[in-house]
Amino acid sequence: MSRGLRRRAVRTAAMLTAVASVAMSACAAPGGAAEAPEGTVGLLLPEAQTARYEASDRPTFARVVETRCPGCDVLYANAGQDVASQQEQAESMLVRGADVLVLGAVDTVAAVGIVEEAHRLGAKVIAYDRFVEGADYYVSYDYEFLGYLMGSALAGALDPDVEPGLTTIEARAAAGGGDPDGGGPGVLLVHGAITDPNSRAIADGARRALEPTEVEVLADYYTPDWSPDKATEWVEAMLTRYRGQVDGILAASDGVAGGAVAAAKAAGLDPVPPTTGQDGELSAVQRIVAGDQYMTIYKATDQQAATAAELAVRVLRGEAPRTTAVTDGVPTLLLAPRAVGADDIEHVIVDGRVYTTEQICTPSYRAACEARGLVGGAQEERG
Repeated sequence: MSRGLRRRAVRTAAMLTAVASVAMSACAAPGGAAEAPEGTVGLLLPEAQTARYEASDRPTFARVVETRCPGCDVLYANAGQDVASQQEQAESMLVRGADVLVLGAVDTVAAVGIVEEAHRLGAKVIAYDRFVEGADYYVSYDYEFLGYLMGSALAGALDPDVEPGLTTIEARAAAGGGDPDGGGPGVLLVHGAITDPNSRAIADGARRALEPTEVEVLADYYTPDWSPDKATEWVEAMLTRYRGQVDGILAASDGVAGGAVAAAKAAGLDPVPPTTGQDGELSAVQRIVAGDQYMTIYKATDQQAATAAELAVRVLRGEAPRTTAVTDGVPTLLLAPRAVGADDIEHVIVDGRVYTTEQICTPSYRAACEARGLVGGAQEERG
């Protein structure tokens, strides 16, 4: 390792700690002497605006590694959507002896440098959720299929002749929606960050679902940093430009959906145009119950984190795990997403122990939950 790299890594060790670096100490050997760790795994996540990373991915990953490899050390850092910070965090982990980096990249192009440096030092890299060229493994979802699910659901919400496979809403025409000249329904596409290849995959899948329909894409936008605030600003502008023409909004994440819904409400739209999302965030589930968001894509992020943790331990031990696919030459494990509408919340979200009715049906959402049959009446009688 170059002296410059070592100096930079030492300077960034404090930063790594400041962003919640977590280490699970190795078991003590008889007589009180510290036993050398079996190995070290580093988990690098891109940002904290998306609730899943801190609430699900991080704790699940640490728990599974601790269970599968009690003698392993785990290092953790969140880059806060800053490319330079993630580079420094990775360098610090490598200086501290990381054998495997599980990398959720802020910028997948810049992250290639992290992969190259890790390989130079003999460490392996597992690309997590976002594909990075040259990684040793990749653990994620099929994001083009995920986009296709969202596009299909939105088309179904807007066209009574299309079976959406989700809860069917009232015809938009009855609510005054649609093109007054008799054309197809108009939609806005609010993508994720342009620096995230998953955003482009979602967009491709959504367009593939919408192209055979009469839905017209009025405008689309790649949301910087997946920021809900940026999504709100853009959707507000588009609702003004296309006044009376926006019948649906394809939002690429639940955070982006929250921004889009806020814009629609600020514009006085009632009901809110059918709006998609992904990640299965609690706030999105509550919006679906209330009728403010049409659907979300539930990704079992705990399963994804557990898969990556299991893979990291096996790679650390020199094994050659079997994978299910290959992405641009990288052995890949792809997990299956699930579309969730209002009619799916009880059996997918509640029965699947993603969230409890107590978490979903807070006082603000109690009446909506009762109307959906999640609490009250027959539900309480069965309890």
